[in-house]
Amino acid sequence: MSMMRAVVVEVGSPNRLILRKVEEPSPAPSEALIRVAAVSLNRGEVTRAAGTEQAGFRPGWDVAGTVERAAEDGSGPPEGTRVVGLLEAGAWAELAAVPTRSLAALPEGVSFAQAATLPVAGLTALYTLEKGGGLLGKNVLITGASGGVGLFACRLARTSGAHVVGVIRRADRESLVREAGSHEVIIGDDAREHGPYDLVLESVGGEVLAGTLAMLATGGTCVSIGVSAGAESTFDVRSFYFTGGAILYGFIIFYEVLARPASEGLARLLSLVADGTLQPRIELEAPWEEIGDVAGHLLDRDYAGKAVLHVG
Repeated sequence: MSMMRAVVVEVGSPNRLILRKVEEPSPAPSEALIRVAAVSLNRGEVTRAAGTEQAGFRPGWDVAGTVERAAEDGSGPPEGTRVVGLLEAGAWAELAAVPTRSLAALPEGVSFAQAATLPVAGLTALYTLEKGGGLLGKNVLITGASGGVGLFACRLARTSGAHVVGVIRRADRESLVREAGSHEVIIGDDAREHGPYDLVLESVGGEVLAGTLAMLATGGTCVSIGVSAGAESTFDVRSFYFTGGAILYGFIIFYEVLARPASEGLARLLSLVADGTLQPRIELEAPWEEIGDVAGHLLDRDYAGKAVLHVG
């Protein structure tokens, strides 16, 4: 039995996330074995790791590295290819078995660290924006605009020709959000003066979600991608349906990639990084031995953009 190191949940440990020896993965025929070089952290997976009572659980969604063994069925990139991929769990390890439909090859000049930021945050931004159709000339509102998804969404929406309004909680991050592409930045949650909005990317939940629903334009769409401030929301249903054609869409990336493989979206994002159109904001790079401390700071919202860990 071959062993490797991986991040696992240890219930009762101060940081809950530790490095431990585990058995190496055995890839399915349609999976490639990846030697992991870098991973990035997302609030969703860190929150789950912090709350689970499942000892030995192995979190991790975003992975970048090199194909150590190509998929047995011949699909996907060949051995030695630099790649980025998406997993539902287990990415924080020295080796990861990744379905080839969730892998994309890195263009020359794109680093492992840059690539590792893309699977969850980048794909979420890309696929949510597409819920608004063609964005040229449309009004787009992005809450949580200084986070990993938010910064990607600001840049992609601006590049697509939208008028972008970003909502943040901390005034010290205003310049960062403007640099990412937001035309207007609201500190707080009252963005009515710049509405109504054709598309809203909403990651806060609670009262903020209710407020954004009241700002939708006729035929507008609100895409709910998170509940960082609260899982329950009360809104004026009458006002919502009198808007006319308004849509509230629940988004989770692992459902979306069933119909639209992650490989396709990742390839598009990588090309934008390669030509300089999209520049991932990496707030922190650290060795993966620091996973516990980095995860704690992420939960405390100490980072704008992404935190990347180097494996090895």
